[in-house]
Amino acid sequence: MRVVLQRVTYASVSVGGDPIASIGSGLLLLVGVAEADTEAEAKRLATKCAEMRVFADAEGKFNLSLLDVGGEALVVSQFTLLADVRRGRRPDFTASAATEVASPLVDAFAQALVQLGISVEAGRFGAHMMVDLVNDGPVTIVIDSADLAKPRG
Repeated sequence: MRVVLQRVTYASVSVGGDPIASIGSGLLLLVGVAEADTEAEAKRLATKCAEMRVFADAEGKFNLSLLDVGGEALVVSQFTLLADVRRGRRPDFTASAATEVASPLVDAFAQALVQLGISVEAGRFGAHMMVDLVNDGPVTIVIDSADLAKPRG
């Protein structure tokens, strides 16, 4: 599972020109699911995102998390995060999970954020979405669930 975390002052998603979700200050979380990912990984990754200290404290240092600032989250599924571009010019998306696997895991990720007390909005799984955002900083961090299992050295 891979997440692109973006600190935003605003983010929204529309489908077919119709707005379906929006947030104010918080995190836009683009979520890609691999075939072997599990619900436990989704929950662990959601907790990591909620606790990631990417918001400035009174001294301007990254010491506050989404939980600390009471920010919102916009969760958007994005299978293209699992693209393999090592060969050729066309990305290979075979590492991305099938809809039957990915959709429930994106939902589990969002639900884990809700259970932590975060206000969550979501895109529409499988839809062609237009995402609008104001990246604050800009702050953009890529988190891979496989990296969370590795000891820091």
